[in-house]
Amino acid sequence: MSQLKFIIAGGGTGGHIFPAIAIANALKRLQPDCAILFVGAKGKMEMEKVPQAGYEIVGLDIAGFNRSSLFKNISLPFKLVKSFLDAKKIINEFKPNAVVGVGGYASFPMLYMAQFAGIPTLIQEQNSFAGKSNKILGKKAKAVCVAYDNMDSFFPKNSIIKTGNPVRTNITTSNISRAQGIEFFKLDVTKKIVFAFGGSLGARSINEALINDFKNIIIDNAQIIWQTGTPYFEKAKEAVKGFESQVKVFEFIRDMDYAYAAADVLISRAGASSIAELAIVGKPVVFVPFPFASEDHQTHNAMALVEKQAALIVKDSDVKTELLQKIKLLMNDDKLCASISENVKPLAIRDADTQIATKLLEIAK
Repeated sequence: MSQLKFIIAGGGTGGHIFPAIAIANALKRLQPDCAILFVGAKGKMEMEKVPQAGYEIVGLDIAGFNRSSLFKNISLPFKLVKSFLDAKKIINEFKPNAVVGVGGYASFPMLYMAQFAGIPTLIQEQNSFAGKSNKILGKKAKAVCVAYDNMDSFFPKNSIIKTGNPVRTNITTSNISRAQGIEFFKLDVTKKIVFAFGGSLGARSINEALINDFKNIIIDNAQIIWQTGTPYFEKAKEAVKGFESQVKVFEFIRDMDYAYAAADVLISRAGASSIAELAIVGKPVVFVPFPFASEDHQTHNAMALVEKQAALIVKDSDVKTELLQKIKLLMNDDKLCASISENVKPLAIRDADTQIATKLLEIAK
C-alpha cells in the first residue's frame, strides 16, 4: 500500500496546537511511515510550536473577524478568498488521504476545500458548544470526534464519536510526585500551593485579581505558582518583589506536568484543552471562563464539570470579588477538595489521541 498522508489544520492557541500535535504523535505510533503536514495561520503560535515538535507546517494568510475594530476587517474578504485558493493548492500538491480540523482560523478553508475535492475529513470538536464553522463542516465530515455528551444538536448523529480531547503525553503518563513538583519550583513542602494559569496566552482578569490578592493567599501559609502569559509578565514580576520565595512568576511554563504535580488548588480558564488536562490531573480547580469566547463555549465547558460537582466556577466579571473567597474555601476544606477530586476522575480520558488517530486511519484507507 502506498504511503498514507494526512493534513492537520488549525491552531491559534495552545489549546488547539497541543491536541493537534498529540494526534500527529499518535498517528506516527500507529503508522510510522505516514506523512503529516500541518496547516496553520501565519503569525500565529502554531508556526513556532509545530516545528518545535518536529513537524512541517505551512501558513495561510488568514485572520478572524475583529469585533473590537471594524476597520481592521477591511482586508478580511480578500484574505478569505486567498486562503481558499492556497488551501486548494496545498491539497493538490500534498495529495492527502484525509484531513483533520482541530479548530482555529486555518481549519475551515482546509476542510472545506478537502470536502469539495472529495477527500475524507475528520473534525475534532473540543467544546461542549460547537462553533458555526464546525457546524457547516460537520454535515459532510466522515467523523466528528467530541468530548461532551448531547452533541447531536450540532452534528449528524451517525458521524459522532465520543473520544474526549487529546492531552499531551507528558501529562497523561506523568508519575511525578508532589514532592518532586515542589522541589522543581523550589517551594516549601509543608505549605499548600495554588497554581494559577490562564492558558498559553495568559488571562487578564486572573492576573489582575492575583496582583490584588496574592498577599491574602500567602498569609494563609500558602504559596503560588503563577503563569502570567507574555503581556502581564513584567507587571506581575514587579508586583511580587520581596515575595519571590512564596510566589513564583513565569511568563510560560513548559513543564506543566511538574506544576500540576506540585499544586493543591488550581485557577484556570475553561478552554477545552485545559479541562481535558485538569480532569486527568484530578485536583480541585476554580474555572474563570473567558467571557468573549465564541458562543460563550468556555462557560458551557466549565458548567459540564460544575454540574457534576467536579469543579468550582467564578464569572470573569466577579473575579475581583469572588476568586479569593473560592481559593480560601478550597485551601481550608480538605473534605471538599477530596470530593471534587473524586468526582472529576470518571471524566478523565487518557487515550483520546489514539482513538482519533485510529479513526483517521480508518477513513483514510
